[in-house]
Amino acid sequence: MVKNFTLGQYYNSGSVIHKMDSRFKLVQIVAFIVFVFLAPNFYALGLLTAVLIFVLLISKVPVSMYLKNLKPILPIIIITALLNVFYVSEGAVLVNFWIFTITVEGVKRAIFMALRIVLMITISTVLTYTTTPTELTDAIESIFSPLKFIGLGEAVHTLAMMMTIALRFIPTLTDETDKIMSAQKARGADLESGGMFKRLKALMPILIPLLISSVRRAYELAEAMDCRCYRGGKGRTRMKKLRPSIKDFVSVLIMALVFGAVILMKIF
Repeated sequence: MVKNFTLGQYYNSGSVIHKMDSRFKLVQIVAFIVFVFLAPNFYALGLLTAVLIFVLLISKVPVSMYLKNLKPILPIIIITALLNVFYVSEGAVLVNFWIFTITVEGVKRAIFMALRIVLMITISTVLTYTTTPTELTDAIESIFSPLKFIGLGEAVHTLAMMMTIALRFIPTLTDETDKIMSAQKARGADLESGGMFKRLKALMPILIPLLISSVRRAYELAEAMDCRCYRGGKGRTRMKKLRPSIKDFVSVLIMALVFGAVILMKIF
């Protein structure tokens, strides 16, 4: 399961999404996630799903890579769906056994909530697959640049750098975890059988080497940044400056129409 998690990786396919201004991309994706949770019914969620499928197709990133990111959160999706199935009692009764009652509204709510989670995770991976860490750092720093007028300019750069480094190291740490698990299994470690407490105890031989490896990588990164005379955002120049183009404004117009439709569905 660990090796199937690809969040944080960059996949360069040269698509239109890749060439968009990272600031526009970041703002629109955050807005998309907000409207996923504001969607009042299946019609609004269906509209957002259609937009997401269109974005996935033009991103030219293999669909299998998006599906890989859904595997680790599949238990969360299932648990969320089951909770909604058994705790929503409105509507016509489909099944009634012991203390559990499954209704039509409960099934609808379960599907609705599961689809929300899938949309949120998938659109987040679109950002990481189509945006380099440098572009993401520049976008975050540019969006929050007005804070420099109240003396938080350096803090904004530091926050953007920290978020980007953390996101970039997700695939690195997942690969490291998979290697450690494979090594422990080769030594005879049993990581998959037994009860919950036995499995948690079996994770200790994995967590300790992973912690040591993470600290070592952090020191190596700090030394590399120091050798390159990194001193934060003050006086920093950029080889590529962010410049919006026609396609960025077209995407904003399309998303504004979609979000307007969702708002109208919520109101009426």
